Amino acid sequence: MRSAALYYAESAEPHFLEACTLCSKPLGSNSDIFMYRGNTPYCSQECRQEQIENDEARERRWKVSSSSSSKKSTETSKKTATATAVQTGTLVASN
Repeated sequence: MRSAALYYAESAEPHFLEACTLCSKPLGSNSDIFMYRGNTPYCSQECRQEQIENDEARERRWKVSSSSSSKKSTETSKKTATATAVQTGTLVASN
């Protein structure tokens, strides 16, 4: 019968400080670890900086796409409102 500690050690996920998030290089116990956004480890300043630049580029693309889709929905709303305003009114029918 296996002990509970041995069973846990075999089934546990790898510790988050074992490897660089970007390049997957193993992080040594005597080496510097560069952190970014909470608990995300990197092996070097270069890997960390590359991730920061990737995140900033992704955020800029998201802002551009969300602002252009927002403009499109605003234009569509204005067109719909105009069409609705033209279509509303009283209909009079006579026999």
